[in-house]
Amino acid sequence: MSNEIDKLAWLYIKNNRVLMARSKGKDKFYLPGGKREDGEDDKSALIREIKEELSVDIIPESLEYVDTFTAQADGKPSGTLVRLTCYQSNFHGECKPAAEIEEIDWICYQEKERCSLAAKVVLDALKLQHILD
Repeated sequence: MSNEIDKLAWLYIKNNRVLMARSKGKDKFYLPGGKREDGEDDKSALIREIKEELSVDIIPESLEYVDTFTAQADGKPSGTLVRLTCYQSNFHGECKPAAEIEEIDWICYQEKERCSLAAKVVLDALKLQHILD
């Protein structure tokens, strides 16, 4: 029986690159976002997580579902999957690392080895859809 980690992710693409975050003590980049707290819907949870991690305010009415991706979870036993429900949106503010985030970077497809397994799946899908070069 496999376990699944359910996460929300913010997909922000600019100049053929995707904004990624790296947590303190980790070596791989991932899509910013996180898990819902009890009683939260996707929109509320993602707004909260992005504010905590990147210090920006998502504009709630601009949130749009993109797709859901599944991959093996990094550092977890085989069969432990992470499911990323991805959204795009507009926002106010300047993205900068906060809370557990040590670094943010703009990752192009050719740099995908710097990313978590789930982030690689997303980058591959964006490449197949001709969203990334």
